Amino acid sequence: MLSMPLPLFFEQIINGIVLGSMYALVASGLTLIWGTMRMLNFAHGEFYMLGGYFFFLLISSLGFSAALAIPIAISLVFVVGLAVQRIAVHPLLGRPQWEFSTLVATLGVSIFLQNAALHIWGERFKTVPYFINGTIDIVGMRLSYQRLLILAVAVIAMLAMWYLLRRTRFGMALRATAMDRDAAMLYGVNVYRVFTMTFGIAAALAGLAATMLSSINSISPWMGAPLMLKGFVVVVLGGLGSFPGAILGGIIIGIVETLGVITWSSQWREVISFTVLILILWFRPWGIFGVKES
Repeated sequence: MLSMPLPLFFEQIINGIVLGSMYALVASGLTLIWGTMRMLNFAHGEFYMLGGYFFFLLISSLGFSAALAIPIAISLVFVVGLAVQRIAVHPLLGRPQWEFSTLVATLGVSIFLQNAALHIWGERFKTVPYFINGTIDIVGMRLSYQRLLILAVAVIAMLAMWYLLRRTRFGMALRATAMDRDAAMLYGVNVYRVFTMTFGIAAALAGLAATMLSSINSISPWMGAPLMLKGFVVVVLGGLGSFPGAILGGIIIGIVETLGVITWSSQWREVISFTVLILILWFRPWGIFGVKES
């Protein structure tokens, strides 16, 4: 990496930001669920996986354009997220040791969805073509239009999430629920509706990331678990429950991974991410934007 030409170095930085923006979307969903419900969703990776398969089905089997297939795929994953919350999570809320029960329940959902995808689509990897072909040269950097489009979509999605959380009644209800569930209920907030919608939105964010990365990475029944674990790394790095932390953490992991891969090899990708996780837990376990417990 030290002998790398400067334009190529910055090109890889941008590629890392693009990858990291997708990690940020996945981690943002995990952050929303943790911040609102204080639970870990082990089915989150399968929402990502379903987003990829729905997108593949719409593009390759039904002949939809990418512009139409993306919102439809995201909507389908949103509905799956709502269903998972109502069927597998909602009945357990408020019961003794419900945090552990919901963890086991979402793990069961993860296994079910993974095997359902394996039964429906088989074990062969699927691919979809680029939405937009071509590259652009900027100060010696060669950037693909596809990756620039992915970055633009990620920025729009993050701005939309900021608006939703800060400028809408639902966002106010979500933040109130996250701060004090009982107080929010006293003020008339339907916290169980907030929980359900939060699950759907988190699933939709994972589905969006899948539609963006499906033209770069292959689609398979096992694609969700690595992204979910990467999402947990990002959440811990950024700070539990911190939406800005999820964004910054995702970008940091994306850049570190990209530079690490071109310095060594792609086989080191997962090692790099979990090395970062170990270092975080060692030196700053509360994350970048997290608050240290007294």
